[in-house]
Amino acid sequence: MNDLRAERLQVMLSPDELAAVDDFRFKHRMPTRAAAVRELLKFGLTAAGVDAKAGVKSSDFGVFGRGPEGHTSSDPDNGSED
Repeated sequence: MNDLRAERLQVMLSPDELAAVDDFRFKHRMPTRAAAVRELLKFGLTAAGVDAKAGVKSSDFGVFGRGPEGHTSSDPDNGSED
């Protein structure tokens, strides 16, 4: 686990919101709900104009742990093209 993740954030979601997070998670083959939420937060912050360090991959944040290339369309474990 990343040592920088020392804070816990608890969020209450409606059944529809939770289903949306789970749908995103499974569509993008993410390992956990927490990883999906972190990725969605990154997308939201970027959309809001917060500098999310352009060019940084999810694997750099510890979301996927697939090495320096992260998930790519040529990833044999991925099974689908993005």
